[in-house]
Amino acid sequence: METTRYHRIKHILDRRQTDLTVCLEDVHKHHNLSAIVRSADAVGCHHVHAVWPENQKWLTNNTSGGSKNWIDTHLHKNIDDAVSTMRNHNPDVQILATHLIPDAIDYRDIDYTKPTAIIVGQEKTGISPTALAHADKNIIIPMQGMAQSLNVSVAAALILFEAQNQRLKAGLYQRTMLDETIKHKMLFEGCHPIIAQKCKEKSLPYPILDDNGEIIADEAFWQRLKHA
Repeated sequence: METTRYHRIKHILDRRQTDLTVCLEDVHKHHNLSAIVRSADAVGCHHVHAVWPENQKWLTNNTSGGSKNWIDTHLHKNIDDAVSTMRNHNPDVQILATHLIPDAIDYRDIDYTKPTAIIVGQEKTGISPTALAHADKNIIIPMQGMAQSLNVSVAAALILFEAQNQRLKAGLYQRTMLDETIKHKMLFEGCHPIIAQKCKEKSLPYPILDDNGEIIADEAFWQRLKHA
């Protein structure tokens, strides 16, 4: 394994923002799903929530460019469940809804250094009244042309990167938020995918890694991995 891969993954996981998330309400077009998940990964989100039908397939690596492997995705039956989960994760979260109404706030005037969840809506009908009732604030992206709205994935990207900009200036990417157990799992699977798969098949816990990402394990582990 190349140590540069280990250190790159560790650097990314050390900067994950567990208190910044996006919630997709009935966004079903896969090119939009893919783009939003990739944007969330790019700005360092660890969680993505989605209201998603049980009988429909979620993203594949082909559609998401592999970003889904680095994002903790939470699928919900309805928006009430999604909001409940987000508030249980962080009671202080501000829930923002992208919604074009007269008293909506310019998305750049929001303080994204606070715990934040951004709800984006279905491609044709937008955000549901139920979701709007949960929102602490409605936000808009000001338009100067004939178009009154942007593609949902473009809108999500603009808001997420504004959040990233504010958080970078505030130094929030210098804190380590991700649980060490979760970080170790993602590091091990990202650096040693074949061995990780064998560990899963044989119900073996992942051994620890040294500072260069190399596996530290005794002979008994390797024998169990090989023969169990």
